[in-house]
Amino acid sequence: MGENTDVVFLGVNDAGMRVYDWLCDQSGVFVHSLLTTKEQLGLIEDIQPDFVISCGYQHIVPEDILDIPTEGCLNLHPAYLPFNRGANPNVWSIVEGTPAGVTLHWMDAGIDTGNIIARQTVETSFTDDGRDLHERLEEAQVELFQEIWPDVVSGNTPEIKQNAEEGTYHRTDEFEELCKLDPDETVRIEDFLNRLRALTFPPHDNAEIEIEGETHYVEVDITK
Repeated sequence: MGENTDVVFLGVNDAGMRVYDWLCDQSGVFVHSLLTTKEQLGLIEDIQPDFVISCGYQHIVPEDILDIPTEGCLNLHPAYLPFNRGANPNVWSIVEGTPAGVTLHWMDAGIDTGNIIARQTVETSFTDDGRDLHERLEEAQVELFQEIWPDVVSGNTPEIKQNAEEGTYHRTDEFEELCKLDPDETVRIEDFLNRLRALTFPPHDNAEIEIEGETHYVEVDITK
């Protein structure tokens, strides 16, 4: 690397913007661009950065782009990998009772399957809804990146290889199906409450049920 560490940033959500702003303020780092669409990825070939860093980016990065940065491509994922690869990890941690957390990992051709650099669990409570956990995961992503970035630049980071057969993975269409409540379904109360609180994310209407031809939206508020 030259005098500065050259970075191209991929992101769009609140955690991504916070990491991007933090990186822009760091000495010895030059952040060339903030990319949010897949059509912009060609800029990476023009810039030839040391690192590509992704946080909140909504598109799959092709292998030919992943191969361009001299030091590699990093992704911050709001899940404790290998659990909850893919979409809506905050929701599935609650629904399936899997560990909640955040992970910094190298990007590869898979979705959230690259070698793990660092990860951190995030505490959860039965009173959490989907928004509560989402916000806690965003905060943890920023903190983890700020802690580990100096080691990344110095090349002093351990790596944990992921086993493709371990953990969990979810697609966006699975979340959409989870939102549709069946009025005739027989459920275990605790499982149903977990589902409802996972889908509670005000001001968004997620859980929905159709009664007598009308759609109703459902939220839950659990206190202790």
